[in-house]
Amino acid sequence: MWEQRSRRGFLTTAGTLGVAGLAGCLGGASPDTETPESDSLTVFHAGSLAPPFDAAESEFEDEYGVSVNREAQGSVASTKKITEQGRTADVLGVSDFRLLRDRLLPGHGDWYAIFATNAMSLQYREDSPGADQIGPDNWWEILSRDDVTVGHSDPAIDPGGYRAVMAMQLGTEKLGGERLYDEETYQKIRANMTVPTGTETKLEGQLKAGKLDYAIYYRSIATQSGLPHVDLQPHVDLSKFTEEYARHYAKAEVETSAGTFTGAPIAYGVTVPSVAEAPVRGAQWIERLITEPGRSILEENGLIPKTPALVTQGGEVPARVAETADAKTSVGPLEL
Repeated sequence: MWEQRSRRGFLTTAGTLGVAGLAGCLGGASPDTETPESDSLTVFHAGSLAPPFDAAESEFEDEYGVSVNREAQGSVASTKKITEQGRTADVLGVSDFRLLRDRLLPGHGDWYAIFATNAMSLQYREDSPGADQIGPDNWWEILSRDDVTVGHSDPAIDPGGYRAVMAMQLGTEKLGGERLYDEETYQKIRANMTVPTGTETKLEGQLKAGKLDYAIYYRSIATQSGLPHVDLQPHVDLSKFTEEYARHYAKAEVETSAGTFTGAPIAYGVTVPSVAEAPVRGAQWIERLITEPGRSILEENGLIPKTPALVTQGGEVPARVAETADAKTSVGPLEL
């Protein structure tokens, strides 16, 4: 069982937030001194990053004359490939940067970047039970019906899974003195929730096949599908980077076989692990990801780029990454 490092909390108070200078002045930045002789690049990444990374792959291969090898899986499982299975990758991209902060560092790296955000959403078919009635102001009433099946990915391997459960938990919690629904409604929704697949990218197929009536996953996936969807309220969608919302999101907690996860605003992270066999190629990939055309590719695939990207203070951040990012100790209410 993983144990969280005691010096890091999932959330910081307003009094501990701090901001450093520009990444160009980053003391830990290291020049790209290694000759990038490798003709291949290995990327482990979250399932929700598959669309933008797929779109970026061919252009990167053409520009640098390399072969890109990608493995898409849940972010927890992707991180474990390095930390527990002893595998190597030149880039690790996850949908919850805290996996890098609390699980990858310091044993398998010493820096990372935050490059995008997202939100939770609800997808369905036109013939799903209640589809002709569902909307942003009553979706919980539809999901709590006896004849409804709601799918989400596996919380033990995929942040999309534990965030789906968190989103439903948060509907019962008050924000500004109000909550969306009561505990009884939540328990009915929870009873209707099932885990038919490991990662969120496979849920759409289950939905189209009629094995699910509704699926809870990222808005970036929902907006790219031809199926209808409902955008959830900020109350539950984990999208807002403010002190008020961060405190609210932190009320949600999900226990899994991979550890206990606490609610927080969604923030994607990426790094070149210390075990990388082609670290310069990895830095090149991240540089393109956090600049153009990478930012446009992220937007086209439903993600919200963090502009500029943020990198952690300290550690040997590659110069080509540091020069195009801001170095900070926090992002909104989250400690880096």
